[in-house]
Amino acid sequence: MEKERRDFMGLGLGVFTAVGGIGALYAMKRTWDPLPSVKAAGFTTIDLAGAKDNELTVEKWRGKPIFVLKKAADMKKDPRDIVINNEHYHVSVGLCTHLGCIPAYKKDDHKFLCACHGGEFDVSGRQIFGPPPSPLVIPPFKIDGTKLVLGEEGPEFKKMKDAGLIA
Repeated sequence: MEKERRDFMGLGLGVFTAVGGIGALYAMKRTWDPLPSVKAAGFTTIDLAGAKDNELTVEKWRGKPIFVLKKAADMKKDPRDIVINNEHYHVSVGLCTHLGCIPAYKKDDHKFLCACHGGEFDVSGRQIFGPPPSPLVIPPFKIDGTKLVLGEEGPEFKKMKDAGLIA
């Protein structure tokens, strides 16, 4: 009788310890997982169906401004353009590659002007004047119909990267 009681107590203690261990492992795993707000910041979907010619739209991705500009028919086309349904778009991280200032879009001149040190970029994001050492950065993207998914490297992005158009 005493042996059965000890076996039962040992089994009970083992089950109690196992349940506590599983709970502790679950709690540790939850601390390692990224917060929902961090997960949500990883991808941004932009619907380009309503974009208007020569109007800059500024979105946000991972805390950075993203410039989206639908090019009008008279604007210079460029291999750095993102083409969706035969429409050309300039999409870039809206930070000057010199010191990280946010350039303003000059609609009438079809260029981006950085007020910090006078850097200028054309409508394709290529530097045309001043101290910026490189073009505006194109974020990783994937095309999904008329939507652009930022944060994921789709085949179009990889093709641009392989061609040396993306740093």
